[in-house]
Amino acid sequence: MKTSVPQKALAFNVSLALREDVGKGDVSAALLPADQVISASLICRESAVLCGTHWFNAVFRELDPEITIEWTAHDGDYVRPDNVLCQIRGHARAVLTGERSALNFLQLLSGVATQTRRYVERVKGTQAKILDTRKTLPGLRAAQKYAVTCGGGVSHRAGLYDAFLIKENHIAVTGTLTAAIEAARASGSKLPLIVEAETLPQVEEALAAGVDVLLLDNFATHLLAKAVNMGRTQRRYNRGHTLLEASGGINLGNVREIADTGVDRISIGGLTKNVDAVDFSMRVDT
Repeated sequence: MKTSVPQKALAFNVSLALREDVGKGDVSAALLPADQVISASLICRESAVLCGTHWFNAVFRELDPEITIEWTAHDGDYVRPDNVLCQIRGHARAVLTGERSALNFLQLLSGVATQTRRYVERVKGTQAKILDTRKTLPGLRAAQKYAVTCGGGVSHRAGLYDAFLIKENHIAVTGTLTAAIEAARASGSKLPLIVEAETLPQVEEALAAGVDVLLLDNFATHLLAKAVNMGRTQRRYNRGHTLLEASGGINLGNVREIADTGVDRISIGGLTKNVDAVDFSMRVDT
């Protein structure tokens, strides 16, 4: 289920994109008659999960509030090649000025949603949920995380401020995993406590401490299965309910095998970091 559109982030994204692209003015669009009105069609050139329509709309309406856009599909919909997805009508200058910025948002966010959907389909029938990470493009985190949810994934923590994530470097500085956990709890914060483990002894240590989420980083499949059994033992004896999350080195070729170990979550940086843009084109109707 997709999350709500991040309106503040959207407005920031669109404003920055137009400042970057338009600058002092679109000299090519200025060659067109100021009062000329045109219509154009948006076409997707490949199968994809659509995402980014709100950013697309906002680009054009920032340039001309009178532009009309009629969609035949919505964020999260699966679309097929060569179908017309929307009709745009407005002043030619605004339509052509906004074209590239609008398409940039659409191709990026649809790429994220499409890749996420592939992973979600691959683990269908297991209990594993597909999650994103903080490996996002600077300034576009909220947009990309929204796209992940449009693809059927789940958004992880938003940043450094809404959950503890104790990783190997935190452990190296504090001395031990337990010391890092105790420091987090001594802060008095009620934020979720996520801990990364790289070995089975660290898994045992984190489970004994009853952390909220245990991140199993780059574990071989047979070790993931052992960690899952350790987590089930913890739950069986009512010593907590730690969620187990696999991460590191995960791709479409091995994600099903990882999900079959029984982990609760699988986080994949490549959803937002390694994006294959979806091919869209906009053509003025003649």
